[in-house]
Amino acid sequence: MIIVQSYGMAVVLCIITMLCWGSWANTQKLASKKWAFQLFYWDYSLGVLLFSILLAFTAGSSGDAGRSFVEDLVQADFRSFGMAFLGGVVFNLANILLVIAIAIAGMAVAFPLGIGLALIIGVIANYSANPLGNPYLLFGGVVLIMLAILFDAMAYGKKAKGVNRSSAKGIVISIVGGVLMGFFYRFVADSISTDFALPEPGKYTPYTATVVFAVGLFLSNFIWNTVAMYRPISGERVTYGNYFKPGNPKLHLIGILGGVIWSLGMSLNILASGQAGFAISYGLGQGATLIAALWGVFIWKEFAGTKGVKGLLLLMFFLYLAGLITIIIARIY
Repeated sequence: MIIVQSYGMAVVLCIITMLCWGSWANTQKLASKKWAFQLFYWDYSLGVLLFSILLAFTAGSSGDAGRSFVEDLVQADFRSFGMAFLGGVVFNLANILLVIAIAIAGMAVAFPLGIGLALIIGVIANYSANPLGNPYLLFGGVVLIMLAILFDAMAYGKKAKGVNRSSAKGIVISIVGGVLMGFFYRFVADSISTDFALPEPGKYTPYTATVVFAVGLFLSNFIWNTVAMYRPISGERVTYGNYFKPGNPKLHLIGILGGVIWSLGMSLNILASGQAGFAISYGLGQGATLIAALWGVFIWKEFAGTKGVKGLLLLMFFLYLAGLITIIIARIY
């Protein structure tokens, strides 16, 4: 299989992850006027699965390092399968809950609670299991990114003032979603051998782990997304009949594209962890928030006409960049 040979290349892959994780939601935004989130999410989960399989049979089965995809899949023990699969199940629930929380409590409440908790928990959990990098620089970078998220939330709060009203339900859902989001990556990482070139027997290589993760995500959709469809906490009820309604091929393709984009980011992030370590790789990947904010400000014009946000957004961008740079050099020093 093809693996990363240097830390510099690992950083490049993490930056691509940021771009992918911060951009996939644009496809949902494109489809949202005609397509409920729950319907979009079926295609998104399918896109994640299809792309992970494609990558496993190509890059994951080429080169001299490690094991080919099929060989790797059949040799793994049940624990490795269970951890990677559980990662997909947990991520799926967390992702759906955070979207619901944003709809109920607004971006200003759900975002810092959910993504902030996910970032802190994810870095701590992964560093504890695989302590690579300077902890002072690593967690210093996390603090800077947390401050950036808070400024971003304050800007959204000004934009949403008088429109979205937070509630106790939304706050609780944000916290639960954030905690789950913080742990999903650790489950997947626990199924992967720390040596990609000479993988440990019973453990997965990155390409195989992402496929099993994607299977867990897709199959759990029949539980989590079905509940969200027929018993929505927020929004209108939709059915499977709505999904199979003819005349929507473009909407299906948009959803699949969203899943492909996110899956590319996940695959590259896991590959980067071989050189960067799981904590740094995950922390840099969460720089996706910066990319999402850039899309919102410059492409979707989400803050157009909103007074008093320019300074907050500048602080957010500066702190995010400072945090990302600090996390990057944590592996060097």
